Amino acid sequence: MALIVQKFGGSSLATAEHLRRVAHIIARTRNNGHSVVVVVSAMGGETDRLLNLAAEITAVQPPRELDALLSTGEQVSAALLAITLESMKIPARSYLGLQLPLRTDYNHTRARIVELPTEQLQETLTRGIIPIVAGFQGVSPGGDITTLGRGGSDTSAVALAAALRADRCEIHSDVDGVYTADPAICPRARHLRRISYGEMLEMADMGAKILQIRSVELARKFKVPLLIKSSFGGDRCTWIVEEEENEMESAVISGIILSHNEAKLSVIRVPDRPGIAYQILSPLAEADINVDMIIQNASIDGHTDFTFTVPKSELTKARELVEEVIPKIDARELSTDDGIVKISAVGLGIKNCPGVAARMFQTLADEGINIQMISTSDIRLSCVIEAKYGELAVRVLHDLFGLEKNNNLDSFR
Repeated sequence: MALIVQKFGGSSLATAEHLRRVAHIIARTRNNGHSVVVVVSAMGGETDRLLNLAAEITAVQPPRELDALLSTGEQVSAALLAITLESMKIPARSYLGLQLPLRTDYNHTRARIVELPTEQLQETLTRGIIPIVAGFQGVSPGGDITTLGRGGSDTSAVALAAALRADRCEIHSDVDGVYTADPAICPRARHLRRISYGEMLEMADMGAKILQIRSVELARKFKVPLLIKSSFGGDRCTWIVEEEENEMESAVISGIILSHNEAKLSVIRVPDRPGIAYQILSPLAEADINVDMIIQNASIDGHTDFTFTVPKSELTKARELVEEVIPKIDARELSTDDGIVKISAVGLGIKNCPGVAARMFQTLADEGINIQMISTSDIRLSCVIEAKYGELAVRVLHDLFGLEKNNNLDSFR
C-alpha cells in the first residue's frame, strides 16, 4: 500500500462530467489498495472569472480581499468533488487551507508556506475517508486567508506530500507529461518519460507552464517523486526525479522552451559608478518584480547602458519605477520593448559538452535571428530574440539538438 497525493488542475474539473471522471480515477487508486489525499484547483476558468469581476469594480484591489475572493474557486471544487465521491458511496471530506491548517506568512497573493500540520489529514485517512483539500490557499498568523500565487495548487500538493511523507505526488491535468518542446509549435517534439528536478526547475523558470516552479523546488528539497499525467486518459506520463535516477542524463539537451512573458528595459547612458545597478533595481525588488537577464555594456567616457528583462505583465509597473530613478542617477533616458521572447535550451549535458552554445548561436544566425541578450547556467542556455522569430527558433534548435531521438549525444560527436 502506498500513500499518494493526487492533484487535479482546473481543466480536469471544468464540468460535472469532468468531476465524475476525476472521481473514478481516485476510486481506482483507492481500490488498488492505496491511501489517497486529493488536492484541487479551481474549476477551469473560474479564477479568471473572479479576477475579471474584481477588475470591473476597480483596477486596484486590496490584496487581503483578493485572496478572500480567489480562494473560493478551490473551495467550490473541493466540495463538489467530495459530493461526487459520496454519491459513489466513497467517503470523502473537503478541507479548506485554514482547516488543516496550512499556515503561511502575511504576504497576500504570494504567500509562502510556514507550517503544515498533518494530524487532521492522518485522522481522516485512518477513518477510511478521502480528504479533498482546496489547493492554492492557506491562513496567515493573523487568521486571514492567503493564497500562494497562480499555479499554487501544485505547491499545496507537493507540500502535503512532503509533510505526509507520501510515496509520490501525482499532478493530473490536460497534458500527459513533459515534451522536448511544445508539440503545438514543434510537431516532432518527443515525450519524455523521465526528467530531473534540476531540468524541470529550469524549464519552469524559463516559461514551461506544466508546473509552478515553487512546487518543483519543494519536491527536490524533500525528495518527493512527481508524476505528471493526463486526467483524460492514456498511458503516457513523465516522472520528475533525482538526477542520479534520470535515464535522460546521457542526453545533452532535454528540451527547448519558449517564453512569451518577457519585456526588456534599457537605461541609456548611465554614469558608470558604484551603486548604480542597486539604485536602478532596488525599487523593483521592493515591488516584488522579478528581474531576469541583466547586461551592462562596457564603459565609454564614464557612461554605460544598463539593460534587463522583467515579466511582460510587470512592464508598466517596472517602467514607472525606473522612470523615477532616471533623474536621480543622471541617466539620459529609458527605452522599453515588449516585442521579445526568450528561447532556452535545457539539459544536464550542457555543462559537460563543449560547443553547445556556439552551435546554438550559429544556428540562430543562419536563420537571420539576432540575439539581443544571453543568459546561462550549468544546465541552461537562454537568448532573448524578436518575438516574430520565436516559433522558428524552437523548431530549428529542436532539429539541431536531435531531440526527436532518445539520446541526442550523437548530434555532438
